[in-house]
Amino acid sequence: MAKLTLSDLKKLRDQKTAEMNPRDTANKTAQIIVGMGTCGIAAGAKGTFDAFIAALGEKKLDSVVVRQTGCMGLCHSEPTVEVVAPDMPAVIYGKVDAATARTIVEQHILGRQLVGDHIIDKPSTDILRS
Repeated sequence: MAKLTLSDLKKLRDQKTAEMNPRDTANKTAQIIVGMGTCGIAAGAKGTFDAFIAALGEKKLDSVVVRQTGCMGLCHSEPTVEVVAPDMPAVIYGKVDAATARTIVEQHILGRQLVGDHIIDKPSTDILRS
């Protein structure tokens, strides 16, 4: 293996920093939280997580953090994802595959509209008004 130069190390640092940015919570306005419990992972949550990272990177959305959590208790709907965005209700989506992840980024994060055919849970509108 060839020795790394200082320039090589700086490039590697910049690359790894860019890869970790979607998981850094500093200066973020929205959150995408992927359920990564045993049932979620078995249902494909790792691919869903990676799809969110890729979609956000393609759109250059640095204001969105992608996080993981344990089981959300919705095993029948795995992979599950909670989206928390400013001025919108927090929503839990179910059966989120890679294609649905891209739709959520396009429609919910960018378009500010809910992805109705995948909503599992959201707050009641009467609670939101108070």
